[in-house]
Amino acid sequence: MTWTPLITVEQLDILSQDSQRKPVMFLKHSTRCSISSAALARLERQAEALEAVCQPVYLDLLAYRPISNALAERYQIQHESPQVLLISGGKVIWHGSHMEIQPSEILDACRDAASI
Repeated sequence: MTWTPLITVEQLDILSQDSQRKPVMFLKHSTRCSISSAALARLERQAEALEAVCQPVYLDLLAYRPISNALAERYQIQHESPQVLLISGGKVIWHGSHMEIQPSEILDACRDAASI
């Protein structure tokens, strides 16, 4: 999967604007967590389908925790790890953590957003 790395808080404004054209999928990932690695692997196995409907953005929680906090504050979604936030039109249209992170759920939410 071709991930856009989230490394600055300023990127949040740009990605929110990008979500007007195509949903943005933020993955908050901990490189030390086996559950997070499993979630990442599930997403990677469906890379082609996911990239067709959303822009994948990767946040390394260990390196950029303040950005994770800014993301949680901006969208009013309590921080969890691993966690996916799907943004369309500048708003959260789906979020999940741990074993809830399933490509099929994200694909359905993206398709629902496209039909509005």
